[in-house]
Amino acid sequence: MSKTIIQVKNLYKNYGDFAAVKGISFDVLEGEIFGLLGPNGAGKSTTLEIIETLREKTSGEVTVDGLNLDDSPNEIKKIIGVQLQTSGYYPSLHLDELIVLFAGLYNEDIDPMALLDKVNLRDKAKAKFKELSGGQKQRFSIATTLINKPKIIFLDEPTTGLDPQARRNLWDLIREIRDHGTTVIITTHYMDEAEVLCDRVAIIDSGHIIALNSPDKLIDELVATGFEKPKEVKQANLEDVFINLTGHALREEKI
Repeated sequence: MSKTIIQVKNLYKNYGDFAAVKGISFDVLEGEIFGLLGPNGAGKSTTLEIIETLREKTSGEVTVDGLNLDDSPNEIKKIIGVQLQTSGYYPSLHLDELIVLFAGLYNEDIDPMALLDKVNLRDKAKAKFKELSGGQKQRFSIATTLINKPKIIFLDEPTTGLDPQARRNLWDLIREIRDHGTTVIITTHYMDEAEVLCDRVAIIDSGHIIALNSPDKLIDELVATGFEKPKEVKQANLEDVFINLTGHALREEKI
């Protein structure tokens, strides 16, 4: 049985009178792909930023690989990898130079070409980040999360804006990273992506976790209620679960 690598207990985050996260609890198992799903403003990004040591919590307990967030935030930083946004890359440096730069920040001795091989970007070693396609940028972004040989990586909507081929390529890369022993925490608005990739998902809405299970079990639970989806081979999919739980109304992001 897999051990628990992340444990969140009764987590709260308040911004003045606004409660973004309202007492959520969940565990992530070592070696799984775990999805945290929710509408804009549901609290998922705030939750992940707290675990990543990027945002302070109001109350609750977070443990990462046996390390308490309150006592050992710097030790936690050493064992996690967090996907950088585009603005995090120096525009004048080539990809191999960026890897060497980030490796130096982690005090790691790393072969940039070997890392680029992992994400199928060896032929782009002398390219600048801005010269890459959307899929290549995302693959390089994921490569930077692996520089410090982390036990856990966090990927925030890694396939947004990609074409179907690039999406599927990235799915294969994420699975490969998991298969080599790294735990992956992912957020996505694509329910088909979560259904295909994730071993388990937690659905968060208005600061509460309202469902947590494997995609298949969540779908089966919805079908068991009598839900039927017309003109589909299967009666429901994970998107149906998500919409049924959180509603149809479009929401603007608050946090």
